[in-house]
Amino acid sequence: MSCANDIQLQFVQDFGEAYSTFGLPRLMGHIVGLLLFKGEALSLDEITVELKVSKGPVSQITRRLRENGLLEKQWVPGSRKDYYRVESDIFGKAFANQMRLFEQNLVLAQKYSTARIGDDEEIPEAFTERIAEMTRFYTMMSRHMTAFMKEWLAT
Repeated sequence: MSCANDIQLQFVQDFGEAYSTFGLPRLMGHIVGLLLFKGEALSLDEITVELKVSKGPVSQITRRLRENGLLEKQWVPGSRKDYYRVESDIFGKAFANQMRLFEQNLVLAQKYSTARIGDDEEIPEAFTERIAEMTRFYTMMSRHMTAFMKEWLAT
């Protein structure tokens, strides 16, 4: 096995592990890692051969990656197959996806910071304190992430 093959194998494996730490399918990370390493569009068949996996899961995951703006289809003249490559600015787009999750947590915190129960019931003080902390945390996080994204897009 050549050095490039060793690096590709390790990179794809490490990318899969990184994705799994985020609670995402390891195969999702393998596909992204492979496409990043190759730097060119690959067909589903080529991806399955490279990763030694069946086509069904690869097809499902490439669909999810496209829905999340991380992969795009590329037309290859003379071929009827679908080819995929990573989107330009895949890292910025992945970060924007994470930002949306944080924003959802902020909306949730804001919803419960104004929650009221019936007149004869009280919301536990510990809950009220945690929701206030959650609101502060995600407000600050949103501000920093927005500033980071603006800086990233300016580079």
